[in-house]
Amino acid sequence: MTYRLNVLTAFFVCCISTVWAQPDRWQQRIEYKMDIVVDAENHQFTGKQNIVYHNNSKDELKQVFYHLYFNAFQPNSMMDVRSRTIKDADSRVGGRILELKQDEIGYHKIKSLKQNGADVKFEVVGTILEVTLNEPIQPGASCTFDMEFNSQVPLQIRRSGWNSAEGIELSMTQWYPKMCEYDYQGWHANPYIGREFHGVWGDFDVKITIDKNYTIGGTGMLQNPSEIGHGYEKVGEKVDHSDKKVLTWHFKAENVHDFAWAADPDYIHDIQEVSEGFVLHFIYQDDENYKDVWKKAQKKTVQAFKFIQSRYGKYPYGQYTIIQGGDGGMEYPMATLITGKRNFGSLVGVIVHEAMHTWYQMLMGSNESLYAWMDEGFTSYASNVVRAHLFNSHGAFPHDGSYRGYFYLATSGAEEPMSTHADHFNTNFAYGQASYSKGAVFLGQLNYIVGEGVFDKAMLKYYDDWHFKHPNPNDFIRVMEKESGLELDWYKEHWVNTTNRIDYAIVDVVKGGKASKDSVAIKATEGNYYIQSGKASKKGTTVYLERKERMPMPLDVVVTYKKGKLTKLKTFNIPLEIMRGNKVDELKNGNQTVMPDWKWTHSVYELNLSIPLKDIEKIEIDPSLRLADIDRENNVWEK
Repeated sequence: MTYRLNVLTAFFVCCISTVWAQPDRWQQRIEYKMDIVVDAENHQFTGKQNIVYHNNSKDELKQVFYHLYFNAFQPNSMMDVRSRTIKDADSRVGGRILELKQDEIGYHKIKSLKQNGADVKFEVVGTILEVTLNEPIQPGASCTFDMEFNSQVPLQIRRSGWNSAEGIELSMTQWYPKMCEYDYQGWHANPYIGREFHGVWGDFDVKITIDKNYTIGGTGMLQNPSEIGHGYEKVGEKVDHSDKKVLTWHFKAENVHDFAWAADPDYIHDIQEVSEGFVLHFIYQDDENYKDVWKKAQKKTVQAFKFIQSRYGKYPYGQYTIIQGGDGGMEYPMATLITGKRNFGSLVGVIVHEAMHTWYQMLMGSNESLYAWMDEGFTSYASNVVRAHLFNSHGAFPHDGSYRGYFYLATSGAEEPMSTHADHFNTNFAYGQASYSKGAVFLGQLNYIVGEGVFDKAMLKYYDDWHFKHPNPNDFIRVMEKESGLELDWYKEHWVNTTNRIDYAIVDVVKGGKASKDSVAIKATEGNYYIQSGKASKKGTTVYLERKERMPMPLDVVVTYKKGKLTKLKTFNIPLEIMRGNKVDELKNGNQTVMPDWKWTHSVYELNLSIPLKDIEKIEIDPSLRLADIDRENNVWEK
């Protein structure tokens, strides 16, 4: 019997370790070489692409998939239909794709594709190229793919295209056949409907041949500046193109997961140094109305990058390029495309936001489709901090806009969980507010839960541990847990996977130990279980607190009181029992008292203070404003 039991136990343990163990965090690797010849007049180009794909997984791959993003810009595409049928269509898209003429649509036409030199079977299915391999790619093996293709750039509608609203000739984003990502969750061959991305870390070697009058800016480092000119050459160096009709621009980028560029004959090109070996490129139209604004924004951008690196981690590349193009602001590795006809504050704001994406997408590489809030939300939070630093607005709450956006969402009736796939939100409003605003509030409240000093250290630790590694939500929350010593899975589960809201209230404040029979507090506790924080004192004060909504949170209750002629503040920190600890004293002034835990099953908490009621002037739940409480009217008691 004992022998059989031991065998069964061993078998059970083996099954657990096989089925439920954390998967190995391998990641695929890719190397692109592309030769592109652009017919700018007709908005078309031909391409030759060589890919070396490294299968670092433990799986045998019998298929591979490519994204063909330009195919979305055709009438009756999934992006077209989705844009016309969603309740609140993006005004930049709407029904515009349906109206495109033949010379305005986008497409990729695959002329040939070879695997290790032999023709391979493929099929174009909308914005995805499905490839059935001649031979599977074995675990640990590499494979070479050679492709020839013809493409047409769509009229600029969303992100990519020619002739943007500001007159930029070519905004070349999501512009080439791009290998889909394969990770521990399998292939991510999502049709493109205008939302988010996921890519393979790799190296790019790209040559673009185009009319000599065009200036190009984009991902990577230009390899032949002395041949190109256009502001890339050394100071004082002259480049003569009089004998040429076209130029071939040669870019290289290492350890990135995408490549973007833009081109226009009217671009100005400026360069600013951030530090030795790291420069910023500014590429924008020679427009008398906005040229001075772009010049003025450059010094502010240098200041921003210096602060960002001190706060969120070192920038690992030699340059970053800010390019006028696209239809708003969109981030890419080592570059961003933004609209440029803005006032100074708006231009700096969008540059900071898109540059901050370098840290919370380009260097992390989270799956944006699954976790858009880890990209947009983290970027929004950090860019709020950066803007406050740049414009010396530290007296104001920097995340006020993000919190207001979340409150609007939470009370709208349209909210969906942040765990919803980016493509599957019912409205653009719900997607935008969840990923940007609620995602930023996710960090704002973690700052509140673990304490600001611990939070700042954890954000740097997150960068150190996970850049270039495709982290998921659990990876992030584990960094916060390790740095704070607290259990935080409950927070992630409530905030990310549900639409549960937060509302805590001060329902009564009474002298001595007990409320009167007809008090608000007694009515609140009827039928509810409650926590009592020690024994009430006849000389003290009892504060009755109630959780009115479903989501539990720890509380900072700040009491303002008179002691003699002095006004004093005392913070009473009430942890949740499921945290298995409490945050440290943020202000390090000895004025924080940690109270008994609040069990999440109990809706009322009796907070007993030794301070006489006659001396208390004000009691407030979270005056720092970091708690996303949907009704702050009931957070304050004043004499």
